[in-house]
Amino acid sequence: MTLKERDKKHLWHPLTQHKLHPEAIAITKAKGCVLTDEDGKEYIDAIASWYTCMYGHCNPYITNRVANQMQQLDQVVFSGFTHEPAVKLSEALIEILPKNQNKLFFSDNGSTSVEIGIKMALQFHYNQGRKRNTLIAFEDGFHGDTFGAMSVSGLSVYNGPFEEFFLDVKRIPTPNGSNHEAILKALQEIVETHKVAGFVYEPLVQGAAAMKMHNAEGLERILKFCKEHHIVTVADEVMTGFGKTGKHFASDYMQTKPDIMCLSKALTAGLMPMAITSCSQEIYEAFYSDDIGKGLFHGHTYSANPLACTAALAGIELLQSEEIQKNIQHIKASHEAFNVRIKNHPKVKSTRQTGIIFALDLNTEMARYGNLRDKLFEFFMDKGVFLRPLGSTIYIQAPFVITDEQLQKVYQTIENSLSIV
Repeated sequence: MTLKERDKKHLWHPLTQHKLHPEAIAITKAKGCVLTDEDGKEYIDAIASWYTCMYGHCNPYITNRVANQMQQLDQVVFSGFTHEPAVKLSEALIEILPKNQNKLFFSDNGSTSVEIGIKMALQFHYNQGRKRNTLIAFEDGFHGDTFGAMSVSGLSVYNGPFEEFFLDVKRIPTPNGSNHEAILKALQEIVETHKVAGFVYEPLVQGAAAMKMHNAEGLERILKFCKEHHIVTVADEVMTGFGKTGKHFASDYMQTKPDIMCLSKALTAGLMPMAITSCSQEIYEAFYSDDIGKGLFHGHTYSANPLACTAALAGIELLQSEEIQKNIQHIKASHEAFNVRIKNHPKVKSTRQTGIIFALDLNTEMARYGNLRDKLFEFFMDKGVFLRPLGSTIYIQAPFVITDEQLQKVYQTIENSLSIV
């Protein structure tokens, strides 16, 4: 019996309607940018397995470090204990985070990192005797699948059955370069009629919203407004973090830095599940008290797992290496050249790019999960390229170690796919 057949007996996959998609592709190994299935067919992983494996799969620099750590300390409770991998990671991460970030809180996935960020924002005010219970978020945002994260998300395809249970959230448009004043006016109306605790946002690129990109200058003005009105800013950099936008973090493009940052995915280079919610000293001080009830009572069994911390530390070292930084610049330039070639194609409605993230919208309407989208996915996989269209949007977010030959195959496959649209 094949892996695919065995899988169907007991497994329930994420974001899958199993009646429509009864079989999963069985992957048996991965190396660099290549996934291999149980039949020996190879696929270029052009989305870094949901933006995680940015240094390639099974990178020996990372796996060797984790293997060595495994012989020394595998897991220990992080409440009341500490260990060197966590301490070293904190020192390395603080060095590359925006300068106002000073404290790190560990958890185990991106959604939870946002959940913690929301808790921090709400409790920051609560601990100081201020009742603020409203959050602001962008339209079409996506922040995860836990209830707080769903509350600030705007994609009802994920959240529909649960919306009556959500926190109080007011939504604003993303800044596009021409709507700044309208957004600021909307913000002013919100703060005059609601007690706003925080603003939760994906900086510059909204991943699940089909790589919707927005204006840095407009975001800067929103962040300044929030600072002036004592609204805690929570940057969800789960997708954008660790080099994908061309800088270490998307927040590096703005002068006004977030109070809180949410990190996961590429944090551990795709090797281990882990997340971090970082914050400024000011946020931390609101929890530092003789009153035990003012502490942040949130915890995970695998918080700061030593193996995950080791993977993250090795990943940060690679991110800062001359080789990876050169690769990032090369991928950016390659995308720009591809854009010149593809943007005027009659089947292409629009294109956009931030750093190594490239997206194009097809000149046709299709459902986010529909027949044409599935047809495109099957076309890509048949050609040996793993791309996962978001409705009528095709995007690339490949590992930093992708070769020129692999990248050109991705481009050509996308170009060839336009014939079936």
